[in-house]
Amino acid sequence: MTYVDGFVAAVPTANKAAYRIHAEVAAAVFREHGALSVVDCWGDDVPDGEVTSFPMAVKCKENETVSFSWIVWPSRDVRNAAIPKIMADPRLDPTANPMPFDGKRMIHGGFDALVDV
Repeated sequence: MTYVDGFVAAVPTANKAAYRIHAEVAAAVFREHGALSVVDCWGDDVPDGEVTSFPMAVKCKENETVSFSWIVWPSRDVRNAAIPKIMADPRLDPTANPMPFDGKRMIHGGFDALVDV
């Protein structure tokens, strides 16, 4: 089965175009280093919850939109081998491609795929 990295972030709504460019550059780097696919989504119907929700998890402010992204890898080993190379890639250097959101409020994790149909 594949391995998936998942991400949720609060992005200033005014930064949507910059976020798209940032995501496109990052996706190319991930693909070059073995990712099978990269998907970045812009929140459209992401309600606040009573106990928990995507907006609550990333402390989304009124002028922000939740983004939801995932990267599919052939395996955790491929992902683990790729990460140091990805982090060293100059295209992802924060001075060349700054994150258009507060990375401290991004949540992420790696997951073993259980069902993939």
